Amino acid sequence: MILMILSSLLIGISCAGETIEVVDGDSLFIGKREIRLSGIDAPEYRQECYDSQNNPYPCGRQAAQALRKMIKNGNITCRIVVKDKYKREVSVCSSGGVNLNKQMVTDGWAVAYTRYTKDYISAEQKAKKQKIGIWQGRFLKPEYYRILHKEKNNPH
Repeated sequence: MILMILSSLLIGISCAGETIEVVDGDSLFIGKREIRLSGIDAPEYRQECYDSQNNPYPCGRQAAQALRKMIKNGNITCRIVVKDKYKREVSVCSSGGVNLNKQMVTDGWAVAYTRYTKDYISAEQKAKKQKIGIWQGRFLKPEYYRILHKEKNNPH
């Protein structure tokens, strides 16, 4: 068991020649592999947030677009941390020498998912202080948005 966990920490994925599809600000497909960026939580694709004037805007779509821009050159490398219960490869990914997980939080398009790691707390504090990305106004943390959305679609 320990050997299996340790070996999963050492596996890296490079996507040379594979199709990359961004699902939202913390999830993507590299070929047929589903990747979830480790330690961060970005707004869901259809989630709306509110800017400093209390106007709604599509923060989920903007978070996805921010991730797309970071990997526009198509060169991405991911280090698998663990496989989750959905069989996704929870990973730390980089493109052009930039840690995508950290950059999404630094740019304000994701929150630090402190339930799983404390690695991105300072990046979140920086984005919050600068009032950038989702920190420009009000938003519902993505994990709470998912809970409410699930309950609305399945009231029983």
